[in-house]
Amino acid sequence: MEAKQKRIRPCGSGGGIRCSIHGLTTIFVFYALVFFTAREKKMVVLDVEKGGKCDLSAGKWVYDDSNSSNYPSYKTQECSYMDDGMACEKFGRKDLNYQHWRWQPHDCDLPGFNAEAMLEMLRGKRLVFVGDSLNRNQWVSMVCLVDASIPLAQKSLNFELNGSLFTFKATEYNASIDFYWAPLLLESNCDGPYNHRIKERIVRVHAIEKHARHWTNADILVFNSYIWWTSHKMKIQWGSFESPGEVDGDYLEAQRIYEMALKTWSDWLETRVNRTKTRLFFVSFSPTHERAEEWGKPADQNCYNETEPISKEGYWGRGSDPKMMGIDPKMMQIVEKSVFELQKKGVEIQILNITQLSKYRKDAHSSIYKRHWSPPTKEQLGKPKTYADCMHWCLPGVPDVWNELLYAHLKKY
Repeated sequence: MEAKQKRIRPCGSGGGIRCSIHGLTTIFVFYALVFFTAREKKMVVLDVEKGGKCDLSAGKWVYDDSNSSNYPSYKTQECSYMDDGMACEKFGRKDLNYQHWRWQPHDCDLPGFNAEAMLEMLRGKRLVFVGDSLNRNQWVSMVCLVDASIPLAQKSLNFELNGSLFTFKATEYNASIDFYWAPLLLESNCDGPYNHRIKERIVRVHAIEKHARHWTNADILVFNSYIWWTSHKMKIQWGSFESPGEVDGDYLEAQRIYEMALKTWSDWLETRVNRTKTRLFFVSFSPTHERAEEWGKPADQNCYNETEPISKEGYWGRGSDPKMMGIDPKMMQIVEKSVFELQKKGVEIQILNITQLSKYRKDAHSSIYKRHWSPPTKEQLGKPKTYADCMHWCLPGVPDVWNELLYAHLKKY
């Protein structure tokens, strides 16, 4: 999956009625921002053993290369199921400091990931990551985190549905850790896991069952869907893809379609999920590092050759700063609203806020150190930054911390 983030131009303002509308819009944006930031503070709050609460998303990265450290939690070459799109060390990255940074919340310690404990929590259960390639990044991380604790004869990986469903099984525990490819959550023309680079995206905003039937029986569902929605407009198809005459030719703003899609998604969860059995999570958006001017480098640079995290505490890039009210925060507002409404209806669902902690890590992307879908051209090889992947992440790395957050929440319940 490769997508460019785009920005929506702000509306202009004039006098008279236009000025009044602009004023009302300003008031709306102010209160929306208050809601967003207030809700954001609650997204990853966790009760801790000593009483009180801890915001796991507020903290800093600490370099840890001590002999007693668990960082990295596994070796690239030792994970039986490492993906070549994330195996930066295998594909030539020499600087491995990115593997030694751990996330330290301000008000508590993030529980260390314990593979055996995680597998016990999954005994007789099915954990499914549903979404796009960034969620697949997290799924591969989870598989690598538990891999070494399972004897070779007691684990397997299967591909089903033409590669849309990956199933990792731990036989002794009767547990599975799955990934299901559904980048828009609903049925779309991007559903092909190996053929989804489509210029004009079309989504069936009321059609979720084609995908959902493959994760209905899950005990833990971890959703994400963000980067694919950052284009300005998308097209809706009301009928099936087998009936091309039923296409609605009008385009709508992607944010509006996202609201419709998450309404379909949340309606499905409300009516189809077993509330006494299934734990639900939605991962906030994973930031990119395409514009180096955001951290004080030349404007034509990106994550290529970055070897240190951003150290400024509270740092936000333009694309993810809640105060900017750009397309990214607005998308997360839509997610928050959907989650909040589900919670009010008694559906237990938690947002895992990985955005700002990941935003610090300009050093940890796959960059040029991966197997590429298409071999770089001679011109690209001469300018590596032009084909650097500043969206996906090296493993071991940042997605391991996302799974530590997930582990912390599962451990508390």
